Amino acid sequence: MEVMRPDLSAEKPAIVAYIEYLEDELSQLRSAKTDRTSAETTPLEPSEPPTTVNVISITADNCAKRTPRHNYLRQRRAGMGVFDIETDEEAPPALLAIADVDESIILFTDQGRAFRYPVAKLPETQLRGRGTSLVEPLNLLADERIIAALPENGGTYVLLVSQRGWTRRVQRTYLGPRMYQGQRFHKLSEGGYLTGAAWSNGDGDIFIATRNGLGIRFDEQQIPARGCLGLRVAPDDEAIAVVATHDDGGVFLQSDDGKGTVRLMEGFRKNKAPGAGGKVVIKTEHLVGATSVSAGDDLFLISRLSKIIRFSADEVPTKTGVVQGVNCMSLRGDEVVAVVSCSTNSREATDEAS
Repeated sequence: MEVMRPDLSAEKPAIVAYIEYLEDELSQLRSAKTDRTSAETTPLEPSEPPTTVNVISITADNCAKRTPRHNYLRQRRAGMGVFDIETDEEAPPALLAIADVDESIILFTDQGRAFRYPVAKLPETQLRGRGTSLVEPLNLLADERIIAALPENGGTYVLLVSQRGWTRRVQRTYLGPRMYQGQRFHKLSEGGYLTGAAWSNGDGDIFIATRNGLGIRFDEQQIPARGCLGLRVAPDDEAIAVVATHDDGGVFLQSDDGKGTVRLMEGFRKNKAPGAGGKVVIKTEHLVGATSVSAGDDLFLISRLSKIIRFSADEVPTKTGVVQGVNCMSLRGDEVVAVVSCSTNSREATDEAS
C-alpha cells in the first residue's frame, strides 16, 4: 500500500527535520536490501585475460604478497568478496596497491621515509596466500609502518599528507633508482605521522580527506617546495588520504561500514589557498580511504578479516552533494580497511569495441 506524503508546510521545522531523517533512514534500508539481493543472485563476471599486473596486499605488521590481478573475479557492488592475504588476528590487512611485476613500488612509512622495492621480489601467491615480512629487507625502525605503496611510474610528483594536515610535493626525480633507501621526505614535527601519499601530474588540484569525512581541495602548485599546512584538522580528527584531482574529476570515498560514494569535484568548491578548515564530503563516522576514479575503472576493497572484493566503479552513483554512500561491500562483523582503484586494459578494450 502506497502512502502519500502529507503537506508539512504548517509543521514546526524540528518535526519536518525529524520526518526527513526517518525518510532518509528508510531509503538507506531499502537500498541495502536491494544491494544484498543483487549480490546474492548475480554471478561473478569472468576474469580479465592473464596480465602481469598484480594486486599487492600489505598488513599492519609490514608483511606483503602479490597476486596477479586476473585471479580476482569482478563481483557486483555490495558483494561479500573472497579471502585474500592470510594474516594473524593481531596484524590485519592495512593497504592495497596495484603494480606491474616488471616495475618497482615506492613504499612510504608513517615515519616519512621512502623505499624502492621490486614487485618481482614479493612472493607471488594465489588467493589466501601468506606474505613475507619487509621489516628486515627494508631495515624498518621499531614500530615503523608502511602507509602507502605506489607504482614507480605513476606521475610527475608524489603528494604527501600527515595526520595534522601538513602536505608536501616530491618530484619524481628524487624517487628514482638512485634514491637512498630510507630517505626521509617528512618530519614528524611537521604535523605528526605521515598518513597518505598519491601520484599527481603536477597540473591539477590536491584533495585531502579526514577520518571524520571532511575535505579540502586547492591548486597543488600552491604548495611550496618545503611543504605547508594543507588542511586545519580538529583535535579529534586526522587527515587519512590525499588524492590528485581536477575540476571535472571524481573521488571515490570509502567508509569502514562498507558504504562508499563517488564525489564529483564540480560539486565541491575549490579553496583559493591551502590551510583552511575542511568541509563535509561524506556522511561517515570513519572514512578509511579516498582514490581518484574515472569511467571504466575497477575498485578493490579489503576488510579487516582479509576479505577482498573487486567491482566496477561505474556501479557507484556519482554525487555532487554530501551523502552517506551506497553499500559497496557486504560485511558481517567486519570492516573495510583500505581501497585502491585501477584502470584495466581488458575493460578499456571492451569500451572501445562497444
